[in-house]
Amino acid sequence: MTLSCAAIAVAVAIGGCVPGQQMTRGNANVGGSDVEMVPITADLVAPSRAPAQVPAELLNFKTDTYRIHPGDTLIVTVWDHPELTTPAGSQQQAVTNGRLVQPDGTFYYPYAGKLNVKGMSIEDLRSTLTSRLAQYLRNPQLDINVVGYGSRVSLQGAFVDTTPQDVTTVPLTLSQAIGRARINAEQADLAGFVLTRDGRNYPLDLDALNRDGSVAPQIYLKPGDNLFLPFNDRKEVYVIGEVLRPQAITFKTTDLSLTQALGRTGGLNPATSKGNAVYVIRGIEDKERTPARVYHLEAKSPAAFAVADRFSLKPGDVVWVGPAGVTRWNRFLSQLLPLSGIISNAASAQYDLGRGN
Repeated sequence: MTLSCAAIAVAVAIGGCVPGQQMTRGNANVGGSDVEMVPITADLVAPSRAPAQVPAELLNFKTDTYRIHPGDTLIVTVWDHPELTTPAGSQQQAVTNGRLVQPDGTFYYPYAGKLNVKGMSIEDLRSTLTSRLAQYLRNPQLDINVVGYGSRVSLQGAFVDTTPQDVTTVPLTLSQAIGRARINAEQADLAGFVLTRDGRNYPLDLDALNRDGSVAPQIYLKPGDNLFLPFNDRKEVYVIGEVLRPQAITFKTTDLSLTQALGRTGGLNPATSKGNAVYVIRGIEDKERTPARVYHLEAKSPAAFAVADRFSLKPGDVVWVGPAGVTRWNRFLSQLLPLSGIISNAASAQYDLGRGN
């Protein structure tokens, strides 16, 4: 666990307060730094979260008929003309007899010539080829199928499988793509998901969109979309002091409440903690040299934890639980007793030496 020097300094300074001393709201100088002390009360905590929103341009995009894309492989069947349908032979795989749409969107077919088919529907291409072949064949009957897809959606980040996914004749939705890729539940930052389309980034909070009984609206993907799910290794809070299991906790969701953070560490140590000495140490929040903040929770009553459940932590926060007065005294004695033993031994040796004289 790595903590900032400023956070350590503030925690040590707070921990050095004498038993019974109370931290009150206002600015103070702790460890040589300006710190603003803020009590955690019902007036401070945020109200209920507003529903997450999806940009209108994503919701308005609908897929209709499939549009041919560079890299697609097409099979053109001309009934009663196997020489045009299966030039590689009927024993070959379908892809072998297919014809590739070139990167520039062009497609070559005998007697029809070179066509620019990018963006065409299957029906558009069938109509065009029928018209071209009618100059050489009597009443040609055609069928066209896509047997290989060149349009894909790419995936990056905390997915189990980041293999690009084909955009086929069946529309692909965001939820389907994420389901196939499978989220790495331990390492993913669900709140940081980003969909990139046509050079523009669309942040989507997957946690908020699927929370409190809500289901994220259907978002259709298009060729070239990129899905990025960041790792949560840089979003941590640190819980230290008189808790049962001090540790760093990563954010997997939109936010993390103070109650959740304390709960994951096993809660306050009932034997050594001081209930009214729960602090959240937060560094400077903006580029202006404003004081760092330390939020104080008096966690002696159930009502205090109800308030703490609505206090959202931020990445980098340090939650520090102070020791009770008797714990400080016992620690002082544990440090003093070895020292007193040394002094006593030294005094006895000096006395014996004096008697020997």
